[in-house]
Amino acid sequence: MTPRFPLPCIRGRMTRSAPLDRITWFRVGGPAEAMARPVDRADLQVLLAGLPDDVPLTVLGVVSNTLVRDGGIDGLVLRLGRGFADIRVEGETVAAGAAALCANVARTAADAGLGGLEFLSGIPGTVGGALAMNAGAYGRETADVLIDADAMTRRGEVERLFNADFGFRYRGNALGKDRIFLSARFRGVKRPCDEVRAAMAEIAAAREASQPIRTRTGGSTFRNPEGAKAWELIDRAGCRGLKHGGAMVSEMHCNFLVNTGAASAADLEDLAEDVRARVLASTGVGLDWEIERVGRRGACPA
Repeated sequence: MTPRFPLPCIRGRMTRSAPLDRITWFRVGGPAEAMARPVDRADLQVLLAGLPDDVPLTVLGVVSNTLVRDGGIDGLVLRLGRGFADIRVEGETVAAGAAALCANVARTAADAGLGGLEFLSGIPGTVGGALAMNAGAYGRETADVLIDADAMTRRGEVERLFNADFGFRYRGNALGKDRIFLSARFRGVKRPCDEVRAAMAEIAAAREASQPIRTRTGGSTFRNPEGAKAWELIDRAGCRGLKHGGAMVSEMHCNFLVNTGAASAADLEDLAEDVRARVLASTGVGLDWEIERVGRRGACPA
């Protein structure tokens, strides 16, 4: 996939026809026309200033809860580099860059004797992704602990957004996708280090016992409907272990899809749609996607 637009000159890395399957948790998907990894905010502003307005921009983190389709992603894929991954503790506040792993935020807080952020250790993504989808686990979500966040517009302007500005909802917010999250501040609570680490160990053990985290998967496929659990509905519809091509509904946790080794993105998406249809037919409940699907279906264009 050859870029059809001029590539801005930045200090960070710029890759033409960038393969994405090797960075996605599912290990599937076509390439991006181009991928940029700016080193800091100033570099990101240079990138945006040189990017034509009509070029689509897709922000990806560690691509844990995302399905990149086989046809690849048109336009520019943006991945924030190490300059956006710093984590520091300021009293009872933890400040973290958007590229910082949620698990590392939780560990840093624990080392500083701050609790309340333990749930982040159970979220396999970045701070930017957590802000975008109001990520949550084990009874808490991002909205419960966020103080504020910095974001950049497509015009390169930086703005500070407070918790109330997000309009958080279950696995989402009201901001849309016009901003690039840069950093966030989270509120912790003073607590003994050993107590916080013990709570995180319990979360790790629970994930290990109940989720197929050592497979090629992408996290929870569907949102939980109000008053119900998606996995229970999927199980009731007889979908545990269901297969389509190289894709399979996990035997361990049937709200997870697994690439058994030879799946395409289409296999995974088609299997999920089959599951949705079976759940609707057997329970009358429509499941909504939690995994974000990006890119074009079909074969990758030359």
